[in-house]
Amino acid sequence: MAFNVALSGIRAASVDLEVTGNNIANASTVGFKGSRAEFGDIYSNSLFGSGSLAVGDGVRVEEVAQLFDQGNLAYTENELDLAVSGAGFFVLNVGGEINYTRDGTFALDENGFVVANNGGVVQGYGADENNNIIGVLSPLQISTDNIPPIQTDNVDWVLNFDASETPPLATPFDVTDASSYNNATSVTVYDALGVSHTLTQYYVQVGVNGTRTEWDAYSFIDGQAAAVDALGNPTANRLAFDSTGQLASVDGVDGNTEITIAGWADPDATDPARPDMTIDYLGTTQFGSDFGVTDVTQNGYTTGRLSGLEIDSTGIIFARFTNGQSRVIGQFALAEFANNQGLQPVGSNSWAQTYQSGDPNIGSPGSAALGLINSGALEESNIDLTEQLVQLIIAQRNYQANSKTIETADQVTQTIINIR
Repeated sequence: MAFNVALSGIRAASVDLEVTGNNIANASTVGFKGSRAEFGDIYSNSLFGSGSLAVGDGVRVEEVAQLFDQGNLAYTENELDLAVSGAGFFVLNVGGEINYTRDGTFALDENGFVVANNGGVVQGYGADENNNIIGVLSPLQISTDNIPPIQTDNVDWVLNFDASETPPLATPFDVTDASSYNNATSVTVYDALGVSHTLTQYYVQVGVNGTRTEWDAYSFIDGQAAAVDALGNPTANRLAFDSTGQLASVDGVDGNTEITIAGWADPDATDPARPDMTIDYLGTTQFGSDFGVTDVTQNGYTTGRLSGLEIDSTGIIFARFTNGQSRVIGQFALAEFANNQGLQPVGSNSWAQTYQSGDPNIGSPGSAALGLINSGALEESNIDLTEQLVQLIIAQRNYQANSKTIETADQVTQTIINIR
């Protein structure tokens, strides 16, 4: 009957209004994915109305389909605000249940765990002490503890000695007399307690020995000679350069580029905070240009506090510390599904896996078909508000039109009743 057809139309239009209204209500919800109502016509089986004579029996809602197209990115100043460019969902543990979301509004809780604004704990991969990612999915935790100091046991010094230099006029070497050495340079080093010390080397050109030009390197720690002879005079390590300006030997050993400072300034090595330290001159040259330090690195540092975080496009979390160090402390994980529309919305901008969605493929951002991470950004709702307002008008007119069908059917029925 016309009444049933119209009622089905009203029901369908009502659902359309609900879906459209929900889209409009969430136009500013981070990570929200809009939906649309999909309809199908109804035909009843009848012996008296088939083929070209068949009359439809109305309409029904076949599906409320979710639309997972990409939303625009809104940039923020919070490094833990994350947005996914491309496919994938962040993985959350909400009270023991695994949910999936595109809303990357994350923060740290009191225990340093990365959490979503609905309280879900973000899942990812940890890292070992060598900055290697551990491929086991687990809650992401960012420790705010200080990192302990590391003692310096290696210094790499790349220098260039001026080939035009001659032995200094003042002899012997005297650290207090600048005319007794040609050049000097310093670097800060650290003991096992994180206390800084100044390692200074003084270089004295001692002349030519055969085809090699030789230099003596005197090492001092905090103004004290690192090595002394029986009379208490500082002793040196000898660097020899060949005719092409390349470092040929150290302490008379061809091909050697290293010296060792035993126990730093403690010849007996009784201080556990002062171990041996190796100085490597690999790459050092003697060319016809001014003395200079091409590069110097040392592997020690003092204790440090967490000063900031950086998250790259693959979701790797770098922690920066006040001592200038940085560490990899974890990586965000993303999940993708064969059928996103099969996911079940569970509220709070999250979805749950269902049979229709298939099992999740969880991996690191940028791998396989997974998208990349944007730190300091959030993915806006994919709702086009103008389009939804137009759809609202269409749904309203559909509702009114079906109501008009009922009104007309009622008038026809009333006419038949009034026949006498």
